[in-house]
Amino acid sequence: MIRRFTSGKPTVTGAVIRRLPAENTDRFPFAHRFESGCFVFSFPLRKDEIVYGLGEAPRGINKRGWLYRSWCSDDPFHTENKQALYGAHNFLIAGGCGIFIDFPAEIRWDLGYTHADEAVIRLDGEDFDIYLIRGETPRKIVREFRALIGKSYLPPFWGLGYQQSRWSYPNAEAVRNVIRGYEEAGIPLDAVCLDIDYMERYKSFTVSEEAFPDFESFVGEIKAQDLHLVPIIDAGVKKEDGYGVYEEGREKRYFCKNADGSDFEGGVWPGLVGFPDFLRPEVRKWFGEKYRFLTDKGIDGFWNDMNEPAIFYSAAGLKNAMEKAASFNGQELDLSKFFELKDVFARLDNNPDDYAAIRHELDGKLIEHPRVHNLYGASMTRAAGEFFEKEFGPEKILLYSRASCVGAHRYGGIWFGDNASWWSHILLCLKMLPSVNMCGFLYCGADLGGFNDNVTRDLLLRFLALGVFTPLMRNHSALGTRDQECYRFDQPEDFRDIIQVRYRLIPYLYGTLRRAADENDMMFRPLSFDYPDDPIARECETQLMLGEELMIAPVYEQNASGRAVYLPEDMCFIKLSGERVVSKEVLPRGLHYVPVALNEVPLFLKKGKSIPLCRPALRTAQLDTEKTELLSW
Repeated sequence: MIRRFTSGKPTVTGAVIRRLPAENTDRFPFAHRFESGCFVFSFPLRKDEIVYGLGEAPRGINKRGWLYRSWCSDDPFHTENKQALYGAHNFLIAGGCGIFIDFPAEIRWDLGYTHADEAVIRLDGEDFDIYLIRGETPRKIVREFRALIGKSYLPPFWGLGYQQSRWSYPNAEAVRNVIRGYEEAGIPLDAVCLDIDYMERYKSFTVSEEAFPDFESFVGEIKAQDLHLVPIIDAGVKKEDGYGVYEEGREKRYFCKNADGSDFEGGVWPGLVGFPDFLRPEVRKWFGEKYRFLTDKGIDGFWNDMNEPAIFYSAAGLKNAMEKAASFNGQELDLSKFFELKDVFARLDNNPDDYAAIRHELDGKLIEHPRVHNLYGASMTRAAGEFFEKEFGPEKILLYSRASCVGAHRYGGIWFGDNASWWSHILLCLKMLPSVNMCGFLYCGADLGGFNDNVTRDLLLRFLALGVFTPLMRNHSALGTRDQECYRFDQPEDFRDIIQVRYRLIPYLYGTLRRAADENDMMFRPLSFDYPDDPIARECETQLMLGEELMIAPVYEQNASGRAVYLPEDMCFIKLSGERVVSKEVLPRGLHYVPVALNEVPLFLKKGKSIPLCRPALRTAQLDTEKTELLSW
């Protein structure tokens, strides 16, 4: 059963596809109050109660005991003290009830942090819809919620292939060298992602003629090898006379405004940019059509970035900072003055004052950006997704985004942003998977090996062994870090063994992904969903259920030759490596230590279940999915 409670005049976010009758907040069953322009409600938390949800968020599967913030944030340092990452996914399950807050402004979630036995949720506004969803089990609650918000995006089949990315491959020859490196090592590959340096001076919907001459022919050369190029598209449009996208957007008044009606100008990669007002349908249609510049050249995959929106500085903010810095000239800087000067520039990026200055046009009125902040990146994804479906049909174009909120799951996938080459981020990825699945995002994954910092050989192998199972399997790394392509490390055959396992599993993974989308279900589940009465399974956060057949348990510690694993029932422990089934061993319910070599992928098969395996190939297009063998117990 779903009940909808409405206050004021909620912004139409597009998150839900079913219109339910509205009840007044006077009938809202939780303790609540309106306070200083905010709506605050609370409910008790039982001693051992698990709180699930919030999608792409820091910390664990159980969200209890911390403060979270719904505010799409450009933050490349994913540490435990953070409260928000790139997504704002306002759905959680607690006390046998699902709670979805359809509200695009900031929400603060105190989930047993201030008081261990109480959840307190604060909405920064009074216009909202809150949906309460009752169900017998958490999984049934998720299915009810997912039916409310609509079917999840499905990628083209090749989108499950292995993708190699870096900031940046600066020219066509660098891309050719990456492909050559994988070919020579015999490691499967389906796509190479192009970061910002493929563009002409970081301008979206351009290609550098110097770096990629005759780009259309180059795309054809890549496609002839059953490969794909996946270019990045940034939200900001460079302010430059003679740049057609900018001039057209300025002429049609399609960019976000200041309070006085002038275009808001912020600085990102290309310098000052205009931010398209994606909340307007005509702007989404206009921007979506711009992808045609690249689809006409044969491109069939994209990743949308910088769409929180990220703002390095605003024109006004930079001017003020320069004037403030100049005021220190000639002064002796004591402790307080030194840090005051340092903070002048440290506080420029993603400054709340800049977001507060942005205006959107909604229903003919200018409204402040903070009221709709979390819709921005999702609306960019919607702009692209609607164009792709209209022009090419469903499941033809690969699309994933950094910023998102519920509703964007119907138009594209997500990746988990700028993580790091830290062992703890293997587990961070694992713990996000069921949480984002709950919120509708099935096509998802992390930057394997880590984006920031320098990866080690063993970390990349262990990260990939988890990435074997995530629908988006992409290796991505930052400018200035160690080269992270698999063939660059000693004994590249170990990397081949891991990625070949992925290609053997693609028929199973693709089928599981489709079923989850069709049935409004999750690919990945916490063990507690399947074994609610098992106290060890309820607290386990380093293992997941996958589909109806498998449990996965990646190795996540450096120098470990295996790991401890808990089996909530008898299971068959299987290790795959390349084309080989290395071992199969039935293990009884309980705690075990299982050895796992660096070139092995462990999985645990439930009794009476089987999964199909095909022979590996260098490309998904070369897989024979009709000829499979069953891995069964």
